[in-house]
Amino acid sequence: MYGSDNYSSGRSYGGSDRYGDSSSRRESSYSSRGGSSSYGGGGSYGGGSSSYGGGSSSYGGGSYGGGGGFGGGGSYGSGDLGSNLNTNIQWDLSKLPVFEKNFYYEHPNVGARSESELEEWRRKHQVTVNGKGVPKQVMSFEEASFPQYVLDEVVRLGFPAPTPIQSQGWPMALSGRDMVGISATGSGKTLAFLLPAIVHINAQPYLQPGDGPIVLVIAPTRELAVQIQQECNKFGASSKIKNTCVYGGVPKRQQCDDLARGVEICICTPGRMIDLLGQNKTNLRRVTYLVLDEADRMLDMGFEPQLRKIVSQIRPDRQTLMWSATWPKEIVTLAHDFLHDFIQVTVGSLELTANKNITQIVKVMSDHEKYGALSDLLKDIADGGKIIVFCETKRGADELTRNLRATRFVTRAIHGDKSQEERDWVLKEFKAGKAQILVATDVASRGLDIKDIRYVINFDMPKNIEDYIHRIGRTARAGQKGTAVSYVTADNGKMVQDLIKILREAGQEVPRELEGISSFGGGGGFRGGRGGGRGGGRGFGNRW
Repeated sequence: MYGSDNYSSGRSYGGSDRYGDSSSRRESSYSSRGGSSSYGGGGSYGGGSSSYGGGSSSYGGGSYGGGGGFGGGGSYGSGDLGSNLNTNIQWDLSKLPVFEKNFYYEHPNVGARSESELEEWRRKHQVTVNGKGVPKQVMSFEEASFPQYVLDEVVRLGFPAPTPIQSQGWPMALSGRDMVGISATGSGKTLAFLLPAIVHINAQPYLQPGDGPIVLVIAPTRELAVQIQQECNKFGASSKIKNTCVYGGVPKRQQCDDLARGVEICICTPGRMIDLLGQNKTNLRRVTYLVLDEADRMLDMGFEPQLRKIVSQIRPDRQTLMWSATWPKEIVTLAHDFLHDFIQVTVGSLELTANKNITQIVKVMSDHEKYGALSDLLKDIADGGKIIVFCETKRGADELTRNLRATRFVTRAIHGDKSQEERDWVLKEFKAGKAQILVATDVASRGLDIKDIRYVINFDMPKNIEDYIHRIGRTARAGQKGTAVSYVTADNGKMVQDLIKILREAGQEVPRELEGISSFGGGGGFRGGRGGGRGGGRGFGNRW
């Protein structure tokens, strides 16, 4: 539903029924390399003699199987998910209908810029590009060669100018190239892939009965998937594009109904998509524009097997866009496996860095001191600004929330054990300012897009520096200032060297005690009177 905050409502309509709107779409047919294939309804791909590659590995004729579902969908899925899918399809490109994917026309202003002007802009905005034939960046929405209906929405929503990732990413995506975008959260990457997706859809034939989506966006968490859908809704009115959001933790029926009726865009988490594919509730035969958002996070969560199974169901000549905040070797390998002759844009350094608009404050203490420090801090900063407090465990988040409420702090908690309905309600309360403090586990450390978070507090430190960067990145978005406060104990010694490097790179103060922990490497140093550790002596559970 357009403009709705009901996350579980299923399919969203950007406008009235778009079918038959010939002003923005080609005729509902493809010319075919093979002469006979088409995206016509029903059985044009499956069953009988129709196949992508012939032989036993045909796309259809029982390759999806059926049978029971896997449940969950958004969990850190097991290898059994999608075990009944044919992941060894022998694609025959000569039998696949052709499709358009290059829609970029270089604006005269862009073509007139000298190489020195382009390099100066890239230096100023810390943008680097790699690959052959990378198009020049654009400086305005008008230069991006978007159709008028997209520009009208941009004006209506009040966007002042493209962000650096959009300036360089739009020409790359619109040109039909496979691409990798490396940028921090909050950089505007969602619109960097979404607006070209809308253009791509409107150049394809209309959906027919039995067709799956044209654009597939895969995200690591429910929260991020829902936020991407909300951006889709903003730009759906003018182009009448339908979308649905497919994730675990809610009943499948509405999601299945949406997919059966037909949607051009499907945003999904890996587990739930594998689940629905395994039950033959949808197919990916029409997907020609694939987005992997926060790919590094998906690998961290163990979703690589699911990603490979999903991608195996999509025609290999698709356009693929991979987005990540980091560029480790695992992501490099995935990019070379999924993308072809790709070009790359990086905003900032490939070295992991923190947003310099964030003031980072690190306090070294023992476990039993943390709650008192947090309580004192909240009394000082509880001035109406939004605050996120991160805990390591679900139980710890609930316990901390109860104790903060007992001291009259208006607090809500969000973590993986909450029902989707409760999570939606909590986020709505927090966004509306009815609750100033949100206590969260790492399920919310990436994917939350709340622009006015003033403070991030690491009550429990994450296990690695990547999650630290992503947590504190919830504040200081869109050029604003923010503060991150972290409570470090001796148990965090393994990541302290990385933390010190991040602090120094950002010009932040490094406490002497932090270097002391580093020298012990997390073994037994700086116990600070903590007794037997968490739960022993005066652990934080007993202090409350």
